Amino acid sequence: MRKDTCLSPNSGMLRRPLVPILAACAAAGLLAGTSWPLVPLALERQGVDKAVIGIIAAAWGVGMILTAPRIPHLAARFGTVPLIVSAVVVGAAVSVAYTLTSDPKIWFLLNLTHGAVDGVPWVLSEIWINIVVDERRRSRAMAIYAILIAGGMALGPLVLQVVGVYGPLPFLTCAAIALLIAVPLLPHWKTAPPIGPEPGSGFAAVVLAAPLAMLAAFSSGVGEQVAFSFLPVYAVGSGVAPKTGALWLSVFVIGNLVLQWPVGWLADRIDRRVVLVGATLASAALVLLLPLVPAQSPAVLVIVLLWGGISFGIYPLGLALLGQRFQHGDIARANTVFSMLYIGGGLIGQPLTGTAMDLLGEAGLGWTLAFFYVVAGISALVALRRGLKSNRYVE
Repeated sequence: MRKDTCLSPNSGMLRRPLVPILAACAAAGLLAGTSWPLVPLALERQGVDKAVIGIIAAAWGVGMILTAPRIPHLAARFGTVPLIVSAVVVGAAVSVAYTLTSDPKIWFLLNLTHGAVDGVPWVLSEIWINIVVDERRRSRAMAIYAILIAGGMALGPLVLQVVGVYGPLPFLTCAAIALLIAVPLLPHWKTAPPIGPEPGSGFAAVVLAAPLAMLAAFSSGVGEQVAFSFLPVYAVGSGVAPKTGALWLSVFVIGNLVLQWPVGWLADRIDRRVVLVGATLASAALVLLLPLVPAQSPAVLVIVLLWGGISFGIYPLGLALLGQRFQHGDIARANTVFSMLYIGGGLIGQPLTGTAMDLLGEAGLGWTLAFFYVVAGISALVALRRGLKSNRYVE
């Protein structure tokens, strides 16, 4: 497929190869923003320990990691769009199943299954974008992707203001939203970009080929998944109402809408590692500042907004570094590993954060996230000091 057909050098406007998958991504963002707070808040209401909440939330990541390596193989066999549509239908059925029980052990299994199918549209959409995008505009294309995801996520908590956060209605709403992901893809059942694995090295070799991109995936996985699982819990523990706690997520994601395009624009003009250093270290400072500000103060929303906008930038920065390093079939394998490391970050970060909050109180959230952000920031600084090849794209 010609790489110059997605973002015009003159207009920068989106063209046909990206439109259907980006529309699906917007629906996926709406689903994520609506569904992610539901299980943690329901378990919190039952009096379940935060460490257990973290373990159940992490089951989503386990399911994704178990199936992610096979996604490019399945896409090559069944087709990109048929595989995505099948996955979202199963995901909708799982959302309905949450309404049939409140047993935490069964919810663990449901979350595990959800992760197994939710990874399909996620992994394939990022591969799709990286395949067709022009290198000189890769960071901005990824910024548009992140903005659409974030826009959906920001609307999700607003949906919860209408349908509530407890009972069967929000889960049934999530099932309906899941089916929306398939709608813009159906006309492209046979014309979507072919995706398949490239024979070659395994997981470790891919990580070693692009270590900084992979570390960006891991640290952003910790930050974003912890935020969506524990930010409402943090807010409730700090004395705000559950619905208000869900709205904190909207503020977190709105930050992405405000700041993502400037981050992508900058990363297409200076060394992307410099931008990564700034994003990770600023995120660390913001999460450490969060518990120092009263939860009822408007200032806390400013911190949450800045944290959301800056930390969200870590993920598309990593994707841009990845696409810059890998091409064609290699990108399918590399993107799959990237997504697995993002999920691995949440898999490790959510139980650690829950335990830290049980031991240290609400401040445990900030200390846990700051550690991982700082590790990524220092690693980017080390890469710069080693004088690796500069990545500069100027109009």
